Amino acid sequence: MDATCTPSELAEMDRLRAIEHRRLQALVEGDMETALPLHSPDFQLITPIGMPLSRDQYLGAISQGAIKYLSWQPQEITVRLHQDVALIRYRAALEVIFNGHRVPLSDYWHTDTYEYHDGRWMIVWSHATAIQ
Repeated sequence: MDATCTPSELAEMDRLRAIEHRRLQALVEGDMETALPLHSPDFQLITPIGMPLSRDQYLGAISQGAIKYLSWQPQEITVRLHQDVALIRYRAALEVIFNGHRVPLSDYWHTDTYEYHDGRWMIVWSHATAIQ
């Protein structure tokens, strides 16, 4: 898609990559002040084990320590931009403690949907798939 994009679309795609990097950093650091406005009120995560989590459930679990990201290392982020909707996909190495159980560093595919509302991009859907 990049070959047919305008310079402004390419810049917006880079902006989305930067937002996703900032979101991941906030989640690893447990920085809810940064993470909260990046997640739409109707955000939903589908975890690698198929568990749906709302924004409040997900960010609440992070802030309470039930989910503790130790490392989240994304590779190249691919972006598909369609006006006020953007789809991003990337592979990442992730290490997490989930409800007291350490999940060792493993690879996952992430597919996220962002929407542009009120002058900013917010993630609305996120889906992670474990790579065996």
